[in-house]
Amino acid sequence: MEPGLHRYVQRHGWDLASSCYEEYWQQQLQPALDRVLHTADLQPGEDVIDVACGTGLATLPAAAKVSPGGRVLGTDMSPRMVADLERSVAATGITNVEVSCGDAEQLDSDRVFDVALCSLGLMYLPDPLAAIRRLHRVVRPGGRAVVSVWGERRNCGWAGVFPVVEARVSSDVCPLFFALGAPGALTDTFTQAGFVDVVETRLEVGLDYAGDEQALGAAFRGGPVALAHSRFDEATRQSAYADYLDSIAGFANGAGYHVPGEFVIASARRP
Repeated sequence: MEPGLHRYVQRHGWDLASSCYEEYWQQQLQPALDRVLHTADLQPGEDVIDVACGTGLATLPAAAKVSPGGRVLGTDMSPRMVADLERSVAATGITNVEVSCGDAEQLDSDRVFDVALCSLGLMYLPDPLAAIRRLHRVVRPGGRAVVSVWGERRNCGWAGVFPVVEARVSSDVCPLFFALGAPGALTDTFTQAGFVDVVETRLEVGLDYAGDEQALGAAFRGGPVALAHSRFDEATRQSAYADYLDSIAGFANGAGYHVPGEFVIASARRP
């Protein structure tokens, strides 16, 4: 997909998903978020940038960890997700978080940060290497970066949603979605961008859904295919739902589902 069109699909897709993203994904993503924050080892007084921050699932706990004295800048290409984070910041009275709307591949800041975070955002970018190079640019010498992505396709039981959608609408939502989950892919990308001391780890998880509604909501409304899903008429929607539920039937757990998933977390240092 042409990069400009890819960014359009991502921006508008995540705008649509923003209304239910946390409802369907916060619990499922928590193990990866916890591992990213643990790996980052944030300290009071540090200046942090959270790229592709979404609704702030990593931004807000990072802000707590760098207090007192530290600050966090959360940036995302989805205006609605940025607005959601701004509302959360205002509602909680947090004073050390700034929010901006921007593209990770074109990240530009006069500030230099101690730590850069990017939790589950790189898979959606046309050029992940460009984004990692931008992280290298805005992190101080000796500073660190921590990112997470989804793992290998074969280890992510929900991956059937992509062919289900592609069979019904030409979307090219994430043609290389799992590429960075291949062994060594993040390490190679960080190294090409100029980082050193790269450490890559894998985290196997189970995604638990109480029933069909939760599983379908996460797959179609709260995630990367939200824009494509919005184009379906009712008949197309119901057939897509049936096919996706068939794809995860082997993970049934009582009335719900326990779907396998895998994350890859990588940390690195700017020399």
